[in-house]
Amino acid sequence: MTLIKSISGIRGTIGGIPGDNLTPIDLVKFASAYGTWLKRKRGSGKLRIVLGRDARISGEMADQIVTASIRGLGIDVIQTGLVSTPTVEMAVRENSADGGIILTASHNPANWNALKLLNEKGEFVSARDGVEIMQISDNESIEFSDVYSLGSINFDNEAGNRHIKDILDLDLVDTGSIAGADFTIVIDGINSVGGIIVPELLKQLGIKKIIKLNCNPDGNFSHNPEPLPDNLAELSDLVVKEKADLGFAVDPDVDRLVVINEDGSMFGEEYTLVAVADYILKHRPGNTVSNLSSTRALKDITEKYGMKYFTAAVGEVNVVEKMKSVNAVIGGEGNGGVIYPDLHYGRDALVGIALFLSHLSVTGNKCSELRKSFPEYFIYKLKTPISSEVAFKETINKIRKQYGAFSINEEDGLKIDFPDGWVHLRKSNTEAVVRVISESTTKEKAVQLASGILQYLQG
Repeated sequence: MTLIKSISGIRGTIGGIPGDNLTPIDLVKFASAYGTWLKRKRGSGKLRIVLGRDARISGEMADQIVTASIRGLGIDVIQTGLVSTPTVEMAVRENSADGGIILTASHNPANWNALKLLNEKGEFVSARDGVEIMQISDNESIEFSDVYSLGSINFDNEAGNRHIKDILDLDLVDTGSIAGADFTIVIDGINSVGGIIVPELLKQLGIKKIIKLNCNPDGNFSHNPEPLPDNLAELSDLVVKEKADLGFAVDPDVDRLVVINEDGSMFGEEYTLVAVADYILKHRPGNTVSNLSSTRALKDITEKYGMKYFTAAVGEVNVVEKMKSVNAVIGGEGNGGVIYPDLHYGRDALVGIALFLSHLSVTGNKCSELRKSFPEYFIYKLKTPISSEVAFKETINKIRKQYGAFSINEEDGLKIDFPDGWVHLRKSNTEAVVRVISESTTKEKAVQLASGILQYLQG
């Protein structure tokens, strides 16, 4: 079964049997349930939903089905076409829309797609709202409009340009320093929407030497779309070959950012947020937030500036909720997701690029030198299939008893903090697996921590 319902959206593999995979029937069902939920929530009056998608192969088909379903409910559709997830999030606010849908399965392979659902603020719907939407879907309590009340379709072709302009207008985006640094930058757009908007952002930031890799948005992903070291060898090699100052990689919907150093080494996806936070905190004191599976380096950097660091459960909606509650000036997730509230409450690789380049250009350092300025930690990640919910809970209980002498956080699965590291195990929001993530001061220690937990899951 590859249909997954979570706070990260409704995602699955395209084709197959309805209810087990993401088929046209499921697209109609979930889109209609979301539209029905919006109508109940917003009350009377004509509603509008912003719709956008990444470039994956099934995107056009899914777009047509979802558009028709929403219009069938009497809701107007504002079509943004091929755009990034953060662009749709901002377009919801800019169009004063009642919600939004992004058709993207983020880092999942090309045979996957998903519906990411937004509220009227352009933020992901809450877990509670998600439950209500799923109940409508399960009960099929949906009523479509008559022929005289169908929704219309309108086009917003400037959403991407407005997104870039809003980034350039941010106080801490130093376009003068960026242009003056005369960077040469390689961008891997994974043959999705990043191949459109990232080069345009770089151009408007004053970058004259832009080398494109996999920037044809045809959905034929050139490698595994998750921006991890094993998938970015071609980008690393090209950075070295072209004597570039750095490289950028994004996922298919451009909400995650990974940086490649000038020597082809990885800056580290965990350190994208750390570097941006360091820059922000130098100019604006405030709190920071990241999820429980993110590097301890953000805590170290935050406390260096005399500020407070907070954790949240994994999932963008959870991080955003925590950021609002503690009035954080910067936050995100250790997968390369940067959330900068001055722009909007959503992971955004584009604002991450602008702030990272501002930091790099102002310091005058090479990319690898900037990386060395941060505390050194090593993260190790693995995953194992879930046997059953009962077995998982039993395993959690065993681990809790075994490690009771250490600090334990059960906000999201179970996280154990040790003096020189931590280990976190939790059920994935996007796959039917248990994830085990550990971090320590050496790779060997991190592997040892994760392996110690893995034996309970596999035993």
